[in-house]
Amino acid sequence: MDSTILAYIAGFLDGDGSIFFQLVKRKDYLYGYQVRSSIAFYQKSNNLKVLEGLKSILKSGYIRHRKTGISDYTIVDPGQVRNILELLKPYVLLKEEHVKLGIKILDMLRQVNCAYSFLEVCQLVDRFKEINYSKKRRVTSDDVKDFLKQHNYLTPVETDPIKERALD
Repeated sequence: MDSTILAYIAGFLDGDGSIFFQLVKRKDYLYGYQVRSSIAFYQKSNNLKVLEGLKSILKSGYIRHRKTGISDYTIVDPGQVRNILELLKPYVLLKEEHVKLGIKILDMLRQVNCAYSFLEVCQLVDRFKEINYSKKRRVTSDDVKDFLKQHNYLTPVETDPIKERALD
């Protein structure tokens, strides 16, 4: 993709966009929670063509129209989110930390092989609360840790430093 277009999209994300990760309670997930990733771009609904243009370039996600007169273009598929973050990484300024952390979370999430590694990912998701100044976030890695303990997924082994860190 052309670097000028990528720089434009990165600037749009820096100004009128968001990158966020959430922990969502899910009964149908092995560890009781889903790590949900999202990239969103916001615009007044009367500027809808801008969002439609982004969607045609990035070829994923959906556009929603809110009652407030704001529309958003959101991408939630983890693979697509990661690809877009990687494409925009050289061009973002304000959200550089978000992009790097998002890529790290998505890479680690693909390698989850036990409750401890899942908990480590969830602890990284908690960082988004600080860098996004989130006041509404209710579910944290502590909730996940409690669930994992209740279901006996966390049983410390003294010789495994990763497991010891995850329990701290």
